[in-house]
Amino acid sequence: MQKAKRLLAIEKIIAEGNITSQEVLLKRLVGKSIACTQATLSRDLKQLGAGRISDGRGGYIYSLPEYGKNPALIQGKQQLLPVILDLVDARGLLVIKTLPGNANSTAYYIDSASRYEVAGTIAGDDTILVIPRDGITISQIHTCLEVIIPGLHGKIREK
Repeated sequence: MQKAKRLLAIEKIIAEGNITSQEVLLKRLVGKSIACTQATLSRDLKQLGAGRISDGRGGYIYSLPEYGKNPALIQGKQQLLPVILDLVDARGLLVIKTLPGNANSTAYYIDSASRYEVAGTIAGDDTILVIPRDGITISQIHTCLEVIIPGLHGKIREK
């Protein structure tokens, strides 16, 4: 899906830093072979919650909010990676295995990130089913989760 690809690209470009205007961002998107209008980019930035913050030198740069404005979620981000044991692709869905008793809190964190790519999660005691939206590939779900939970890439395997 073009929109999901574009949103992920925008996030990565902003995370790399020093995006001072939508014009600069549009040029970087074109460099990644992603075309969109300024109006579409503006809507995408709003959906991502991106805003401009001071760069400390008298100018402004775009920044993304920390996922989950709840301080407990922000703190919990560092605690998620150790409880995730395995990620398994299963027919366009993703199964996440966690330590016993940790699936609900991990699923809550994923859902609270309010990512476009994720329709929702279903959690048991130690297993989470991540359900992508229509048109979202499993690769896009992996990228999405890597943005939400940095360091997750090494735990992914295909079945």
